[in-house]
Amino acid sequence: MAYISSNANRWYVAKEPAYGTAPTITAANRIPAVKLSAQQQVTKTQRKDKTGSRTWAGNPVGMRRETKFTLTSYMRDWPAGAVLPAYGPLFEAGMGSAGRLWAGANAGAGSTTTTINFASAHGLQPGQAISSGAEIRFVAAVANPTTVVVNAPFSTAPAPGTPMGPTATYMPGQELPSVSLFDYWDPVTAVQRVLTGSAMNTLSIKLNGDFQELDFGGMAQDIVDSASFQNGQGGMTAFPAEPTVSTFSYSPIPGNLGQVWLGVVPSSFLTVSAASIDLNNNVNMRMNEFGSSLPQAIAPGTREVSMTLELFGQDDAATTALYQAARQLSPMGVMFQTGQAATQLMGVYVKSIVPDVPQFDDTDQRLKWKFASSRAQGTVNDELIVAFA
Repeated sequence: MAYISSNANRWYVAKEPAYGTAPTITAANRIPAVKLSAQQQVTKTQRKDKTGSRTWAGNPVGMRRETKFTLTSYMRDWPAGAVLPAYGPLFEAGMGSAGRLWAGANAGAGSTTTTINFASAHGLQPGQAISSGAEIRFVAAVANPTTVVVNAPFSTAPAPGTPMGPTATYMPGQELPSVSLFDYWDPVTAVQRVLTGSAMNTLSIKLNGDFQELDFGGMAQDIVDSASFQNGQGGMTAFPAEPTVSTFSYSPIPGNLGQVWLGVVPSSFLTVSAASIDLNNNVNMRMNEFGSSLPQAIAPGTREVSMTLELFGQDDAATTALYQAARQLSPMGVMFQTGQAATQLMGVYVKSIVPDVPQFDDTDQRLKWKFASSRAQGTVNDELIVAFA
């Protein structure tokens, strides 16, 4: 009997039709697997009955169970364009709203780097992403049915007839949907798992790593496994077999390539050494009510979106303007683009954030400015937008 290789592991994710009900999956639901940690614990409580002994007699069956997980996946290329990315359900669960797919369109005459005219009605809404060549931007305003204004300038104005590529955009929502995470191993006789009723409490996107990683964390209703499965768990009559395994070829995206746009008037920064955007939904599961040992619903709290940023200090106008914005408590926009090729782009847009006054770090040979966890703000469900192109 051999050990089980940690490399012989495959993940699938799909949105649930109802909380805690596992959906049917196909090979198209597979996502890159890096690390998944899941643990279920029975609520620890102290028996106070007098047993006449110092030996703990144990707790009865049926105590409340709490399941927590963390998941790390690589951002991969999105060659299809006609359907939402396979890891889209993770962002829907973390952000709240269903992904918005834009099929793309051709640029019209008279476009500039910030005002894009289309040859026909674009069908875009504020916040949705558009792409041109190897760049992704977000719609800051819809001027009319054929014209939009973007949050930051493209490098060049698209010429008439230039194809604007498809995008998938994820925005915040009032409620959070749940997903099921399917965890399969080789050999098939090993214990296979499904995390049902998974709620995404945290989402973290970091810049300047070896590869672009996507980090999620949250709570699940239950861990259903092939070794102890009982009829009805996760709304299933039998433990689900893995879809037929086919070639899973993809290109992970380097984490050090892309663009950063910052400022009250957006400026391109090439001096960023590290940055992260972190989302916390402050989820409080409905798990303390009478009648069940498992959570019954997701109860999201106040959303927190924060930014941490490190950059090399310079004496240019754009860098000085960042310091002034922090001192004057002036809201500014932040946009990260990771990747630099079509079908390999991710955009992260925070339209309004008041940066904390930076800390000067003179530990190394070059002065660094460190902006601590500055919190984003908004009106209604618009603090953070994530898109792929």
